[in-house]
Amino acid sequence: MKIEFDIHGGNIEKEARKLGLSTGNIIDASASIVPFKLPKKIRTFLINSIKNGSIRSYPDRSYFEVKNAISKWHNIDPSMILPGNGASELFTWAARDASLNGISSLPSPGFGDYQRALKCWNAPYIHHPLPLSWSDSNPQSFPIKPKTNVLWITNPHNPTGQLWSRKSIENLLASYKLVICDEAFISLVPGGENQSIINLTNSYKNLIVIRSLTKFLGIAGLRVGYAITNSDRLLKWKEIRDPWPVNTLAINATNMIMKDSKLHKKRLNKIHRWIEEEGTWLYQHLSDFSTIKPLPSTTNFQLIKSENSISNIIKNLKKRGILLRDCRSFINLGENWIRISLQKRKQNIQIINTLKDYIN
Repeated sequence: MKIEFDIHGGNIEKEARKLGLSTGNIIDASASIVPFKLPKKIRTFLINSIKNGSIRSYPDRSYFEVKNAISKWHNIDPSMILPGNGASELFTWAARDASLNGISSLPSPGFGDYQRALKCWNAPYIHHPLPLSWSDSNPQSFPIKPKTNVLWITNPHNPTGQLWSRKSIENLLASYKLVICDEAFISLVPGGENQSIINLTNSYKNLIVIRSLTKFLGIAGLRVGYAITNSDRLLKWKEIRDPWPVNTLAINATNMIMKDSKLHKKRLNKIHRWIEEEGTWLYQHLSDFSTIKPLPSTTNFQLIKSENSISNIIKNLKKRGILLRDCRSFINLGENWIRISLQKRKQNIQIINTLKDYIN
């Protein structure tokens, strides 16, 4: 019998129903979303967007205003930007182009949604293993060079948390018909933007960069993302995608955060301080256990290897209202691996103290 695993964390409502708990009594360390409330200014703005009747009309299909706001933030021409219904929708369209260019390489372990997107188009793909040990120096050179037509890269990598250097990725671009780079977490990493390859889309027409605001704003339910690539490619996507894939509230939230640089930078600084403090704290306390080993990470999640199967421990913590990321769904990982997403200090202490009941 084939055992199915979720390819994504964050199934908090489903798990709450199973456990007979309210979502407020669960620590969800399975999904890598910042634990801070949406800034009050944005909450008020979204409430007013409903009150003033803006959701009565269809969304602007040209995305004129929001594309201009994103273009100013990244210094990229608006014609090279396409907002999407989260990064996942944009992976689907990137996978269409991948299917037209040959075989895709998926560095593994890696984010499972790339496979889902490729399967939409019956696109061929191959998993290429990444090394499962690395130093704590950052950024690091991308360690493999698969011989395929298309390469999918996640920077920083999910689930390892490694930050790849801009230079090492740029060196790969001439070797592939298409490179798709998922930078969903890069803005969360202190200094991460220095390794972004967004501006290389000006020089390389075979490059697609996809971003998400879900992690940054903590609005996974609103679905906000955007792709940056050459304008001809985006015109083809627009011809065949749904007429209104991005709702008005998502457009308004994106528009506001990209226009309000003071609010944007304040949010980033808060997240960077949190990752530096809590990432260090969690790594140190996980290192105190004798039978598990945390691996160095630059972002808001921590990959951990256990000497023994950790499946029962995941189940036991779940019964106690703590969700960790079961890594069996990641290719090249298994039941000896877990991923923990950073929380606030109180919740991180609770996770560590609960683990002590099951791990030496």
